[in-house]
Amino acid sequence: MSLPEIVSRAEWRAAREALLAKEKAATRARDVLNAERRRLPMVEIGKEYVFEGGDGKATLPDLFEGRDQLVVYHFMFAPEWDAGCRSCSAFLDQIGHLVHLRARGTSFAAVSRAPYPKILQFKARMGWTLPWYSSYVSDFNADFEVTLEHEGALVERPGLSCFLREGDRVFHTYSTYERGLDGLGSTTSLLDLTALGRREEWEEPKGRASALGAPAGSEGVRYHDEYEF
Repeated sequence: MSLPEIVSRAEWRAAREALLAKEKAATRARDVLNAERRRLPMVEIGKEYVFEGGDGKATLPDLFEGRDQLVVYHFMFAPEWDAGCRSCSAFLDQIGHLVHLRARGTSFAAVSRAPYPKILQFKARMGWTLPWYSSYVSDFNADFEVTLEHEGALVERPGLSCFLREGDRVFHTYSTYERGLDGLGSTTSLLDLTALGRREEWEEPKGRASALGAPAGSEGVRYHDEYEF
């Protein structure tokens, strides 16, 4: 086994400070990249997608649950499978309390091609309470490039897509797949993928922190049992 070199505390401190400078540079570079992502153009969704969830049939606007933004995790679960993808399951295991996303006007849902009864059974096994919908009867997975045709067969890949709602209009703002999911799962990491971001005043471009009338800033963070909704 290859282990780190053993050094004195002073040597460790010097090496740590050198690395810290690089970590701070990476943080600043990430802020720039996130701002560039928020500046991406968006595409209006004209097709009506039909999903099945705990309350029966649902459309894409329904998945917003009345909020401005929606983050969809494309969970790999083909109709013929008896259980969901192990890696996708590990991803959902690390999703935090959804109330913190919702406080920033953002909903989260998983979507899979498996019929809803299979999803419901597996969801109960995993002990998850987050919203999870079946896209079995729609083109949603194909249109968002997570169910692909390869050598005459359909194959699944994991992904995540972000949507923005303005009145009755829904827009697709961002998608990422496979290794693009690395490091995601926390509230801030998911918000950083959205068009409105964390809704902090320091974020670029300016003017989106209070967009669509949503609360802005980290000063609005509460214990998860203290939010008033």
